[in-house]
Amino acid sequence: MKFTELGLADEIIESIGYMGFEEATPIQEESIPVILRGQDLIACAQTGTGKTAAFILPTLHRLFTGEKKEATRALVICPTRELAIQIDKQIQGFTYFLGLHSIAVYGGGSGEDWVQEKEALSQGADIIVSTPGKLISHLNMGYVDFSQVEYFIMDEADRMLDMGFRADIEKIASYLPKERQTLMFSATMPTKIRQLAKKTLNDPHQINIAISKPAEGVLQAVYLVHEEQKLALITRLIRDKPSYKRIIIFSSRKKKVYDIVKALKAEKFNVEGVSSDYEQKEREAVIANFKATRTRIVVATDVLSRGIDIKDINLVINYDTPTNAEDYVHRVGRTARADTTGVAITLVNENDMYDFHEIEQLIETEIMKLQPFPELGPGPEWNPKRRRKSYGRSSKGGNKKNYKGKRGGRSRKR
Repeated sequence: MKFTELGLADEIIESIGYMGFEEATPIQEESIPVILRGQDLIACAQTGTGKTAAFILPTLHRLFTGEKKEATRALVICPTRELAIQIDKQIQGFTYFLGLHSIAVYGGGSGEDWVQEKEALSQGADIIVSTPGKLISHLNMGYVDFSQVEYFIMDEADRMLDMGFRADIEKIASYLPKERQTLMFSATMPTKIRQLAKKTLNDPHQINIAISKPAEGVLQAVYLVHEEQKLALITRLIRDKPSYKRIIIFSSRKKKVYDIVKALKAEKFNVEGVSSDYEQKEREAVIANFKATRTRIVVATDVLSRGIDIKDINLVINYDTPTNAEDYVHRVGRTARADTTGVAITLVNENDMYDFHEIEQLIETEIMKLQPFPELGPGPEWNPKRRRKSYGRSSKGGNKKNYKGKRGGRSRKR
């Protein structure tokens, strides 16, 4: 279906046209009419299917055609600063002809950023896009005015709950008018999401599209490796693919990001790293260099598994097996976006096999298993019945000591 058939304002259609879009994706085609009707919505669709435009376009239409107010009228919350920045940039592109204004509110900024955020939150901006933790900090100061908010949107809701933000989300919702439209978008739909939806949404319409499955254009493979074989293997994989211009390597730990970057630089690869240890300006510079292909390889924690929209990522390597199926879908979703193709390779050691088998069951796909290159020696044999040893990462894929802390508090930095 074309965007012109969805009932959006001519000014929005013009902005969409300038951005080169004509056909709506399935999630956009199904969501936009529901949102235009003013109904609450819980929508589930995989990464890279156009969820952001699915909620931004109809919300902008209602803001543009509705009563104008000098107040905050729409609030979007999302898990990471990268995603907040990405959503805000998309809003700016779509509002070129609308005269609407937005601001992104997130941690890691300067004192000047805080002043700008305070002004927007107290005096009003048409749309606020924020991470939960930073928004709570402002709410606790007592000057935030959300009395005129008409639209409350939760993007990547599953990720926010994984990061321990449920209490923050419920607190934020308590500051909003009861009469509002609430939209929840997620890549997966576990029980905890349905529980939050029941508490914050009113008789929502539900949309489910391709739940928890990587895009069809992703060629997936697993290398069965011992831990000490990983660096040599990824070095060989990258060296064998000189035509791949953009490569992301995901690590589960910040320390490993540093180690992988150091090893690849020693092999003369053009590589940079990103984790929550980096300052915000450093992270933005790395992403900008990657988008412009000035940097070929980025090594990152899950800070980059969501919230960046970079086309033509040729290869995603999971250096560590993701902690759960949802993380796998999001990491792999960085490639094969917008009907392109890509390759996703996961390195699975003997302790990760049971966890990866669970991922295969959730995405309903058995992924090809490969042995390392002969010169690296044999890897372990596939044995999905073997569970992780109790003193290591838990069977859910996380370190037990950290797992308790993650659930007990709020892990706000990724």
